[in-house]
Amino acid sequence: MAAVAVAVPPHRHRQRDIAAVFAEAFLSADAAVRRQFTAIAAHCGIAHRNLSLPLEEYRRRRTFTEYNALWAATAARVGHEALTGALAAAGVRPDEVGALVTTTATGVTLPSYDAGLVHGAGLPEDVTRLPLFGLGCAGGAAGLGRVRDHLTAYPDGVAVLVAVELCSLAFQCADTSPGNLVATALFGDAAAAVVVVGARRADRTHHASGPSLVAGRSRLHAGTAHLMGMRAGSHGLAAFLSPEIPAHAEKHLPDAVHRFLAGHGLTVDDIAAWVVHPGGPKVMEAVVRSLGLPPAALTSSRACLAERGNISSASVLDVLRRTMAAPPAPGAYGLLLALGPGVTTELLLLRW
Repeated sequence: MAAVAVAVPPHRHRQRDIAAVFAEAFLSADAAVRRQFTAIAAHCGIAHRNLSLPLEEYRRRRTFTEYNALWAATAARVGHEALTGALAAAGVRPDEVGALVTTTATGVTLPSYDAGLVHGAGLPEDVTRLPLFGLGCAGGAAGLGRVRDHLTAYPDGVAVLVAVELCSLAFQCADTSPGNLVATALFGDAAAAVVVVGARRADRTHHASGPSLVAGRSRLHAGTAHLMGMRAGSHGLAAFLSPEIPAHAEKHLPDAVHRFLAGHGLTVDDIAAWVVHPGGPKVMEAVVRSLGLPPAALTSSRACLAERGNISSASVLDVLRRTMAAPPAPGAYGLLLALGPGVTTELLLLRW
């Protein structure tokens, strides 16, 4: 990996200010629900979030069509900023990119938003495009897996992953279910991009200052589709989150992680850097408990959550950026981990 860049919409607010406006605008009919939402927001471990609209604009209710148009315009801006920032940081020209993988779960366009990135950033017209939709919080990790697949076949090439998640444009103002209250209190807006170069190119140019993508594995857990995801309806893409998610992670994550690491002759004790999607405080606590990690192992994940909220597929890429800024020793292993709807576990073995 050569570089990671993050871009955000310009509307940045304190968590308590967001909670106050959303409680009044979305939940004004029920004082008990307002209190419940405000309490959830106060205990998410979030200090600030970036939103796609000025905070006061969320008082105006819009149709799915209007929100999706806002999504497309904002995705184009922040996606372009993240992509061009990552390319510049990596010292890679746009016309050198051979593959563009994109992911989102918060808006829909056809062609997908990657088409605008190709033309806007000056990528080759024959670039290989792989738009991913519906992987939710696991999309960043899964997208890196697809980047690795491409560069295994083209070791002299360059591939880029771009994740755009504008979660605030999917908030459901009429839904007072606990899952929607948590989603509205937790998610933020951002884009992230990662530039990865093939092994032969890295040896030749020394552009890759980050870790190698050694191996990846996806695991789809049967009978868990009801735990998290988004439902499409007349009011847009509505997130649903079950309170069972932390318990599911604590029960099933160790087997997935231990089996994956054992396949490479490793154990949890061999992992020096944990690049973990910050799904929320309870999910991170479940990861720490189930794998027997010291609390400090997820410091970068907690910092990402505090600064940006849960930015879905872009979150783990921001955690990766923070980890690359203060990397472990050369030769050390890292594990990139994310949970998403399905429920799916995405794992990537890294080596510095």
